[in-house]
Parts: sequence; C-alpha cells; structure tokens
Amino acid sequence: MVAITENEIENIALSYLQNLGYKYVCGADIAPDGEHPERQYSEVVLTTRLRDAIDKLNPNITHEAREDALKKVLRTESPSLLINNETFHRYLTDGVDVEVRTDDGIRGEKVYIVDFENPENNEFLAVNQFTVIEGNQNKRP
Repeated sequence: MVAITENEIENIALSYLQNLGYKYVCGADIAPDGEHPERQYSEVVLTTRLRDAIDKLNPNITHEAREDALKKVLRTESPSLLINNETFHRYLTDGVDVEVRTDDGIRGEKVYIVDFENPENNEFLAVNQFTVIEGNQNKRP
C-alpha cells in the first residue's frame, strides 16, 4: 500500500475546491510578512474581504450600519466557544441585526454577509498554510 502525504492531501483538496470555483490564495502570501499582507497572525478573519462582501451585498444600508455589522461579526461576546460559534452561525444564516437612523426614527435592519439566493455574489476562497499564532503556538487550520 502506498502512503499518501499531508502535502498530497492538501493539494488534492485545493484542486477540488478550485474545480468548484474557489479562488486559491497561498496563506504565506497574505500573512503579515507575505507578498500581499491581508491579516495579522492572530487574526483568522480576512477583514477587508469581509467588509467588501458586506458592502457589496448591502448597498442600501448606511455605511455606519454596515460597519456596526462588521464589528458584531468580529466581536467575541462570550468566553464560551460554543456560544460564539452559534452566534456566528446565526450571522451567516440569518444576517446581522443593526439599527438604522431614519427621518422617522430608529428602525431595525438586517445586514447579510452571505448571499444564499445568488451564490455567484459571494467570494469563495481556499487558503492553504494559513498560520495562526496563539499563545506562542503556531497553528495551521
């Protein structure tokens, strides 16, 4: 029996994702010391891409409300990982509740971070070797 390496599995997975339409980005390239930095090593969210998605999917929502939604998505509200994951899942599936000021007062709105009705409006990204440093430990999810 021939053994398959982690590197081969990673390349096969990336190939599958690219065939499904995902854009490929090397994690080292978007790292803080990479060719095209997009994040710090302590960050797992590509904030600029998330902000761009929020802006694209919610053009009729005020800038302030979109920024409020971004902050809510990035904020960890509980010491419980389970609760934080449930909250993030709700943001993904149901949108983020924000308040919008109008001439008639304040009203609630939804800011969406995924377009389920028109998937082509979303950006699908596959990143390999995405290094996160937490507590002096390197992790690559």
